[in-house]
Amino acid sequence: MSLDLQHLNTLDTEAFVSALDGVYEHSPWIARRAAASRPFASLPALKLALAQVVSQASLEEQLGLIRAHPELAGKAAIAGQLTAESTDEQSRAGLQHCSAAEFERLQTLNKAYGERFGWPFILAVRGPRGLGLSRQAIIEAFERRLHAPPDLERAECLRNIHRIAEIRLDDKFASPPLLGNAVLDAADRLARHSEAPFAERGQLCVTYMTPAHQAVAQDLTLAMREAGFDEVSVDALGNVVGLVHAARPDAPRLLTGSHYDTVRNAGRHDGRLGVLATVEAVRQLKRQGRRLPFTLELVAFAEEEGQRFAATFLSSSALVGTFDPAWLDQQDAEGIRLQDALRAAGHPGTLASIQALRRDPTRYLGYVELHIEQGPVLCELDLPLGVVTSINGSRRYLGEITGLASHAGTTPMDRRRDAAAAAAELVLAVEREAQARPGTVGTVGLLEVPGGSINVVPGRCRFSLDLRAGDDAQRDALDTAVRAQLQQICEYRGLQWTLTPTVVASAAPSDAAWQGRWEAAVQRLGLPVHRLPSGAGHDAMKIHEALPQAMLFVRGGNLGISHNPLETVSNDDADLAVRALLALLEGLSKEHEA
Repeated sequence: MSLDLQHLNTLDTEAFVSALDGVYEHSPWIARRAAASRPFASLPALKLALAQVVSQASLEEQLGLIRAHPELAGKAAIAGQLTAESTDEQSRAGLQHCSAAEFERLQTLNKAYGERFGWPFILAVRGPRGLGLSRQAIIEAFERRLHAPPDLERAECLRNIHRIAEIRLDDKFASPPLLGNAVLDAADRLARHSEAPFAERGQLCVTYMTPAHQAVAQDLTLAMREAGFDEVSVDALGNVVGLVHAARPDAPRLLTGSHYDTVRNAGRHDGRLGVLATVEAVRQLKRQGRRLPFTLELVAFAEEEGQRFAATFLSSSALVGTFDPAWLDQQDAEGIRLQDALRAAGHPGTLASIQALRRDPTRYLGYVELHIEQGPVLCELDLPLGVVTSINGSRRYLGEITGLASHAGTTPMDRRRDAAAAAAELVLAVEREAQARPGTVGTVGLLEVPGGSINVVPGRCRFSLDLRAGDDAQRDALDTAVRAQLQQICEYRGLQWTLTPTVVASAAPSDAAWQGRWEAAVQRLGLPVHRLPSGAGHDAMKIHEALPQAMLFVRGGNLGISHNPLETVSNDDADLAVRALLALLEGLSKEHEA
């Protein structure tokens, strides 16, 4: 018999603990402490309360929780001594049917991991979809995490324990995340399309106007039609546009979307999560026979990543009327011009056809976007959703410091004009200046000594600078401070320097009203509101030039790693993303019906 949240809220503490027996392995203290936080407004609220008990526990208690778990395919499993829940989970992952080689490898990894960390390796083997990871995926995760720093690995074990508990709670409450399952299944279907040579390696790569890119557009078109969009079309830049009409033809529109192109060797959710969650939300509205008092327009942007051509945001730029005509003559690595690539894919490839895509801002209420966080914040806080306050503005440079190349053995230390040493000082200065200004980040991602040699004092050093902040004033203050540091370093070392700007992007603060609507949607799910900036750029920062906008972030697993095959979202978090969007649409509908 499944649990009922309303009934659970009324139980005395011991009955509450008993009802949640088995959720956290041999650790009833977690439920006992969480009982004090009742009543829980939703199942996600209960999950969060349990996780917060663990995060607030002592180190000894956390380690005790980790050590309460069995080894994967270990001696307890062989002897049939696992809990019913662990037996089911390891069985779903096929760990009871390991080959001799797999079993031997797991035993070797268990031993090495235990010797390194002093606790068993914890992995939610039912995976992000809940169906069970493959044995190969389990072994690869084991091998990867074996080399992690102990404090990070302990935290990752706890996050996997929370994921195990989440799946067990879904089972206990007979509450499968069906909307999230549909989103992840759709992402897997799109991931079938990839370019050579990445496809042959089992990797994902979909760059602008390639055959794989066009196949994704076709699949999205079919998915939108099947979900119940009234109109679906592919425009002159390859954007897939779906409309769900309001009852009144003169009703305003709400614009939403994200991109479907990828970086090379990508993950499955960057950009696409927002598109597919919206498709699933429309499916639910259609099943309810619901017409919104405004038209919903979904744009699956064809290009955001700038992987094939140097122009980024070329799709969303067209919607706000800032598409640069010079982009049509840009060439890819094989010398193919953008306009020729468009024509080869069946598009006009003309400036007029692209300029016709510009939207009239007076017809739109605003723009909202769902996106995977691409960072560790929500993951570290055990929060599934976060409301974006601003998309960071940035200034990027390529720079060079010039000194004097000289013999490493014969040049005294006080006579050197070492360009690399100056660059090293600059790296630390950037870190120091950014840390001194909350909300800013600074990175030197490229360092190069041209023609360097082991026995030569570097006479030149090339570097990059990436300076970002949530508003332009903060960004520019960091920029000024870093430039001053560079000047000072080079002056006292007797060096010259140059900086060449490569990117200047203005910050895109979230519109207060639209940010508030996302916050209200999160609260309707029984979750606390956590606000955070976006350090990465998104289509929303381009649409910001014409419409009020706000974003919702969805937690990414593996500490939020993105642009990487390890990028992942759980079915429960994807489910909450769809429900948050539906809640926003419901709230907006009430505003317009009032």
